[in-house]
Amino acid sequence: MGLLEQKRHFSVNLLDWYMVNRRDLPWRRHNNPYFTWVSEIMLQQTRVDTVIPYFNRFIGNFPTVQALAEAPEEEVLKNWEGLGYYSRARNLQAAARQVMELHGGEMPQDKQAVFALKGVGPYTAGAILSIAFNQPQPAVDGNVMRVLSRYFLIDEDIMKGSTRVLMEELAGELIPEGRARDFNQALMELGALVCTPKAPHCLTCPVMEQCSGRIAGRELTLPVKTKAKPPRPEQRLVAIVEGRGAHRGRVLVRQRPATGLLARMWELPHVLAAPATAGKKAGPLADEPAMALLAGSLWAEGFAARPEGLATHAEHVFSHIVWSLQVYKCTEQDHSNELPLIAAEARAAYDAQAAAKETTAPAQVSEPGIIDAANISGSLDEQGEPLTAFAASDPAHDVMSGKGDGLIYRWIGPEDMDKMAFPNIFLKLISSYFAGAYDDVSE
Repeated sequence: MGLLEQKRHFSVNLLDWYMVNRRDLPWRRHNNPYFTWVSEIMLQQTRVDTVIPYFNRFIGNFPTVQALAEAPEEEVLKNWEGLGYYSRARNLQAAARQVMELHGGEMPQDKQAVFALKGVGPYTAGAILSIAFNQPQPAVDGNVMRVLSRYFLIDEDIMKGSTRVLMEELAGELIPEGRARDFNQALMELGALVCTPKAPHCLTCPVMEQCSGRIAGRELTLPVKTKAKPPRPEQRLVAIVEGRGAHRGRVLVRQRPATGLLARMWELPHVLAAPATAGKKAGPLADEPAMALLAGSLWAEGFAARPEGLATHAEHVFSHIVWSLQVYKCTEQDHSNELPLIAAEARAAYDAQAAAKETTAPAQVSEPGIIDAANISGSLDEQGEPLTAFAASDPAHDVMSGKGDGLIYRWIGPEDMDKMAFPNIFLKLISSYFAGAYDDVSE
């Protein structure tokens, strides 16, 4: 059988299989361009089963492009909470505003106009145009490249841009006339359900008879893919600061900077304990210096808190960083009476850690949450009293600006958890605290 017949076999049999086996997914029930767009953004690096409840809730709260464009960003992030890769949500809202401003609230049908939307790459543009508008545009992601690599026995590295171009051309040639919507979804479905990464179900594959990879015994070695650089490990110390007096029943949180990783989301205060040396994972810090270092980090921002003991260990994985977290329960202290003592302990711990790291790694002072010795040593006035800890911008809600990093800090109770957006790891830690998980922690 020649290549032309092999292509025809693939397209015909794949479509026949899909019409019988396609999953009933909420975004497939309507050819709504907005629904297609939202689902494709959510599905980036996220499993279908995970996305379904998020999609239903998101569309329920933002049923139109206009509703999304006009929503407060924090509300959008709250609805995205737990899905990760939060820049997707910000880009989606920014693009919704583009659609309102440039296209009157209607999703454009021109390829260049769709591609110009923030956060929309070649795959997403192809998916929107083919699924929503039935245009013969390829939609090539990792699943599709895996299927095509195996079926056509393509040995090119799928991490290369030239290979993606090859795959897009090939996928475009396979689309039957007038069937782009069904064909592209069928191709995605085959990669998700049958031609899976580690254990392809060849015996139930609708195109197995002409699969060159299977015939050559290469189904487990294709596609060819350069290994990604492993994520950088970081050891971080996290403070769950329990309020006293007017703050009783509340914990201290802070909002991340307006740009960068997890922008504008809320988190527990934390500090980098020790950067990893080349090729090695940073190990846990002993509790005594860890607690003093954490107290010093808070003190440098103007908050007096004494760590009581280790509450838990946790881990949070990003695409390029892995945070190993040592989480300590802390208690708010009186500034005037106890701050100098905590500061002295913290400075001693910092000096000891800095000396130990001096020959293995450069000083890390490039982001908020990393202690700078100058901050610790310079935070008392000439009389030995604490400098002004923060400027209260909203006293009624305990909203404050940190003295050193300038981030926004706030005391929150359980009732605030439904209103503020947290990365999943901090959502779990704070929810566990309010559920009493760390009540028995003691020094």
